[in-house]
Amino acid sequence: MASTITGAQALVKILEAEGVKQVFGYPGGAVLPIYDALLDSEIEHVLVRHEQGSVHMANGYARTSGQVGVCMATSGPGATNLVTGIATAYMDSVPVVIITGQVATSMVGTDAFQEVDITGITIPITKHNYLVKETKDIPRIMKEAFHIARSGRPGPVLVDIPKDVASDICIAEPSDKVELRGYKPNYKGHPQQIERALKMINQSQKPVIYVGGGVINSRATEQLLEFAEKAQIPVTTTLMGLGSFPENHKLSLRMLGLHGTPFANYAVTQADLLIGLGVRFDDRVTGAIEKFAPQAKIIHIDIDPAEIGKNVGVDVPIVGDLRLVLIDLISKLEPQEHSEWLEQIRRWKAEHPLQYGQGGKLRPQYVMEKLGELTNHNALVTSDVGQHQMWAAQYYAFERPRGFLTSGGLGTMGYGFPAAIGAQMADRDALVVAVTGDGSFQMAMQEMGTAVEQDLPIKIMLFNNNCLALVRQLQHFYCDKRYTAVNFTGNPDFAKFAECYNAVGLKIETPEQVEPVLKEALNNGKLTIIEVKISEEELVLPMVPNARGLDEMVEFPYGEE
Repeated sequence: MASTITGAQALVKILEAEGVKQVFGYPGGAVLPIYDALLDSEIEHVLVRHEQGSVHMANGYARTSGQVGVCMATSGPGATNLVTGIATAYMDSVPVVIITGQVATSMVGTDAFQEVDITGITIPITKHNYLVKETKDIPRIMKEAFHIARSGRPGPVLVDIPKDVASDICIAEPSDKVELRGYKPNYKGHPQQIERALKMINQSQKPVIYVGGGVINSRATEQLLEFAEKAQIPVTTTLMGLGSFPENHKLSLRMLGLHGTPFANYAVTQADLLIGLGVRFDDRVTGAIEKFAPQAKIIHIDIDPAEIGKNVGVDVPIVGDLRLVLIDLISKLEPQEHSEWLEQIRRWKAEHPLQYGQGGKLRPQYVMEKLGELTNHNALVTSDVGQHQMWAAQYYAFERPRGFLTSGGLGTMGYGFPAAIGAQMADRDALVVAVTGDGSFQMAMQEMGTAVEQDLPIKIMLFNNNCLALVRQLQHFYCDKRYTAVNFTGNPDFAKFAECYNAVGLKIETPEQVEPVLKEALNNGKLTIIEVKISEEELVLPMVPNARGLDEMVEFPYGEE
């Protein structure tokens, strides 16, 4: 039966029907009707300290829970402050619904106070967006927004609602049906293409499975493990794919690419077959494209047909949901053996391990290794972007899907801590560790207020070298060590900063302090900043230089004394 309610009330009812538990947001004049309606709902509103933080929190919530994250902001500057977070979610295929307030319909297009064309601005960085012009359309549009965000290749959907549209009365017809002409994601792989892939797998002597975040999005991690073990094919992952395959497994090559493991990069370069699962073949993985997997035929399985063949030529394309396609492959695959190939990989692992210097210095790589050991490689780790991101990717050794949240495609500094807040809101019982740097943390440190307000016991592992170290590393290699605009001379004492929020502040300055301080932080049940003082001279290695192939890495002990 239809009911007469305001547009804002209809919106909130859709949120409730979609199972939304939290909305991350920041209020303002144009979005007041929705906030007023939200007051009568059991949905919890999480008040952020900056609108960009709300999108990152919704992102972290979505990636942890596997559900759609929701955030909200007012018009004008509130909406534009969301843009970087929306682009972050778009690049990494994260299902987020963004609700923005807008000036009244009679004022749209007049350059009214706090008016901005947010739908126009976000066209390139949303899966779809809406400007709602009539109140009666709110229930339909909100249902469509959730459907589009979560189905097919996930992504952000923005709904812009003028203030009068939210305030006006509408007759809401309850409906669970969503009908979108022209939007029909393909979930089942083509049988003939699957047969071609099977034939190629059976004939291969040196295959490698190359895995991206699509495997996690499709909930296909169990099928990936079964497929890899049955076919006896080693598995390498992208940054976004970390956690989709246990890194302590004998078939794991860990991460490939720019800062990947040497043995993953050698294996891909020597492979005669590369099976890409939910990957984009982006430049951080391939290095010089003409040198990428030069001997390999390529099978590419992805739900988004636009990704197949976009960057690298493909021999067998399969469009479909990875979980369903892998189920089909597994059911028809004969058990395989690749003993000579796996022995070669074992030798590469022995001869070219991930390694770093010792010499009594406090090494960030050692800190990440120890964190992995003390958390049994099972914490929920978020990271910002920089050297610390790569050390986390290289040395934590992820064992669980949805266990590593980072900005992969856009490379957004300021993502990690807000994402950790969203992750902890999604799983209150999880041990959440935000790995960050002094540069990245200062882009989102105001969200300490949000974490305190929500009583979240997040652990913030902050590597402090008083500089923008990854930019400095690029200047080291490509600018003849001419360091420009990368040094911080005004950093706060981050441990004392934590105390300003009645949180715990700890410091690690020597190797001997690593284990006891980490144990104290991990077991205190409180929001904690662990400031780790490291040298600005540290480098992330291996590293594939510009215009080089994956097997032309700079490896340790480059630059060691």
